[in-house]
Amino acid sequence: MKLHSYPDRELLHMGVADALSRDLTMALSRPGRASLAVPGGSTPGPVFDLLSGLGLDWERVDVVLTDERWVGEDDPRSNTRLLRERLLKGRAAAAHLVPLHADTETPEESLSVLEGAVRALRPINVALLGMGEDMHTASLFPGGDKLATALSPNAPSLVAMRAPGAEEPRVTLTVPVLRGALARHLIITGEAKRAALEAARGKLPEEAPIAALLDGLEVHWAP
Repeated sequence: MKLHSYPDRELLHMGVADALSRDLTMALSRPGRASLAVPGGSTPGPVFDLLSGLGLDWERVDVVLTDERWVGEDDPRSNTRLLRERLLKGRAAAAHLVPLHADTETPEESLSVLEGAVRALRPINVALLGMGEDMHTASLFPGGDKLATALSPNAPSLVAMRAPGAEEPRVTLTVPVLRGALARHLIITGEAKRAALEAARGKLPEEAPIAALLDGLEVHWAP
């Protein structure tokens, strides 16, 4: 794990956008397509705003969420909605979104099709992660009903997850997918999350799922 500290959040957002742009540019220097996995939530929004204006070869970029709530895209809690509003606009509108949601009542009804699309992206070129104060990342929650499956080296690329405190079912990329990303970054803010990250270094992934991804992770933090 390598920690990058920034004096304020504006510089954090700029630093993370620069790092993602650098890694995507490297991936796009080779023939074929490049893939970018990103989280939902409020923290990465300003990073997405910056990325969307960069002159990358977005037509060759596949974008996938690290996780999604099983809600419609018109729901304010939809991560897909966030992506369309903050990242897939401007120059980045040319990127291809790999969906993690379908119009079925439960994620299990669509899981095989969605999982196949994610599997086709592996290895993901660049992944940006978030983390909660409970040390979850993506929708890999302590106490999640499919956490053991998602942590397994033989896990499928995508699992449905239900967890205490989560308002609705989720789908999430699994640890092998996230660990296998060629470049991995984590964005966190505030002293509480910094302390949670430090605490995770001494815990098992079953207690602190982010612990499964710390090796080789570039962490970007600001107060």
